[in-house]
Amino acid sequence: MNDQLSLPRRWYSGITAYQWLVLVLASLGWVFDVFEGQLFVAGMKEATPAVVSGTPTPGEIRFYDNVILAAFLLGGAAGGVIFGMLSDRIGRKPAMMFTILFYSLFTSLSAFSQTWWQLAGFRFLVALGVGGEWAVASTLVAEVFPQRSRAWSQSIFHASSVFGTFLAIAAGRFIIAHPVWEIPLPGGTTSMAGWRVAFLLGAIPALLIIAVRSTLRESERWLESRAGRKGRSGAGLADLFRGEVCRSTLVGVSLAAVALATFWGTHIYGKDKMAEAAERSLSSSDESVVKHAEMLGMLLVTIGGGLGLLSFGPFADLVGRRYAFLVFLLGGLAASLILFPLVHTQEVLYLLLPVFGFLTLGMHAGCAVYFPELFPTRLRGTGVGFCFNVGRLLAAPILVVTGWLDREWKLTHDTTAVLLSSLFLVGVAVLFFAPETRGKDLPE
Repeated sequence: MNDQLSLPRRWYSGITAYQWLVLVLASLGWVFDVFEGQLFVAGMKEATPAVVSGTPTPGEIRFYDNVILAAFLLGGAAGGVIFGMLSDRIGRKPAMMFTILFYSLFTSLSAFSQTWWQLAGFRFLVALGVGGEWAVASTLVAEVFPQRSRAWSQSIFHASSVFGTFLAIAAGRFIIAHPVWEIPLPGGTTSMAGWRVAFLLGAIPALLIIAVRSTLRESERWLESRAGRKGRSGAGLADLFRGEVCRSTLVGVSLAAVALATFWGTHIYGKDKMAEAAERSLSSSDESVVKHAEMLGMLLVTIGGGLGLLSFGPFADLVGRRYAFLVFLLGGLAASLILFPLVHTQEVLYLLLPVFGFLTLGMHAGCAVYFPELFPTRLRGTGVGFCFNVGRLLAAPILVVTGWLDREWKLTHDTTAVLLSSLFLVGVAVLFFAPETRGKDLPE
């Protein structure tokens, strides 16, 4: 009996029904968050040419793709900081509701874009909510779950993102792949491009606000922190650069910048390898078959990525946060250097794309696990939002520059992806300055 009592408790032991509810709702918010973001990835080959005037060259299309992606990253940076600070001031629950409303509304409005700058502008506004939702939801999960369960719960939360990508893949396969849809309206029917119909579906996640409003309670840690401040104003951005917190802020921003730049510049192009292989095997340009191959590639990368996200938390509990980041950073670099310059056949891609996704995406769960552990409660929403989303801000110009190089130097996707994969080494260097937080409770 004594031996049984001395056994460590499983991470899920004693977790209440309400704590599970928080994890489910936070994850749903993140699922739809990612769905809104990945819709453009699934439909960029159709959407960008449709909003660029004239007959753009492939290099020009890649340039505008990167400009629109950069606008999304800039919006995410602004949204993460704004809503992160807002959550520290007005609470996690209302801030989360605002973020869901933002990304649902502006994704649906993206369907009516007529120029590339309109689409980029709407993507910026979508990202305000996308960046904010992750910051608020990850903070809420961290504050509701006990220390022994935090890494697991945060990995599950972040890994739920793959369902958002699955939804985007389904939209790409079954909606975007159909060039034209006939939409019934009260006065008759109207024709609408498939990618526009997919964006219209972005309004659906707004229904989640009802569940958040009716079932979630405010974070007790936040309520206690507010009571302890005795009416004083909440934390400001300047507090992130004072004392020991400054080191945490710089480490968090740097890791997020590496994660996001390699995601948008390397990870998302894994799917294109399958499309390119299909084009070569067909010796023709059957757009329907190539699109299906592209979505298959995206699915394989996403499945591997989801397993990587799920694995990060338990692995970080086993070896520590810093060593877990190290393994995924070096693994992501190795997978990119093998996939892009060396692999060109579909048979090998079936095996390698899930491994590539696992290694290039897994470290993103580390941001959800690690960042809340770096900041005290009064600064947690601000710090988490600032780190992850200023990482977007730093990643944006990298994408614009590489898009310009694609256009001016005629670089291929493979070459660009390999160049950006070198950023994994920057993340390795950052780890020398990162504090280890394994086994420690959230700082108050």
